Amino acid sequence: MTDSNAAGALLDAVRFDAQGLAPAVVQDALTGEVRMVAFMSREALSLTLSTGVAHFWSRSRGSLWRKGESSGNTLAVRRVLLDCDGDCVLVLAEPAGPTCHTGAPSCFTREARAGAWEAVDAPHTAASELFATVEARRDASDGGRSYTRQLLDAGAARIGEKLREEADELARATAGEADERVASEAADVVYHLMVALASRRVPWRAVLAALAKRAGRSGLDEKAARGRPQG
Repeated sequence: MTDSNAAGALLDAVRFDAQGLAPAVVQDALTGEVRMVAFMSREALSLTLSTGVAHFWSRSRGSLWRKGESSGNTLAVRRVLLDCDGDCVLVLAEPAGPTCHTGAPSCFTREARAGAWEAVDAPHTAASELFATVEARRDASDGGRSYTRQLLDAGAARIGEKLREEADELARATAGEADERVASEAADVVYHLMVALASRRVPWRAVLAALAKRAGRSGLDEKAARGRPQG
């Protein structure tokens, strides 16, 4: 990712502690979910920057380790950021499989509720949590009485009809209604979009990945490329 001279300057800017370590927070580059927290030595950060694969320092083993070296659940680094004090690193990564050694996507699987830590397996971001709820309604054995399940049971034609209806309402709100109304109608569009995706079993992550591929590219160029024949 970086040449040796540039890497040296980057490493010199980090304030490692007395043990030569700095905490590193790993965040999913697509969803924004926090996956894990570990520590990096100067060498671990250097390898992370040069290879594009997350490396850390194990305090329990006293050794350098590459995430996923035994499990295969690696972290492909997309961006590395340093905090304002220079003593904490944020790694935005594309995870290959679960990140936690327990098999959970994230190491943060317990939530403070009513004075106790309760196990949770739901995503930590609003959009991912909403999509997980839509999928849960789809997969519920009893069907339930939810509006989501009614839409899913009605099939693609009804889902498409509602999606077009909500998009039209957003268009009209955008043309001349209050900002709050625009936000509300946009939320309806996102929800119905998720229902459509869930009905086809297309993951929300696939949409985010498609958007990420277009980042930094002219929308006109991207649209032109989509119109070209393949082969």
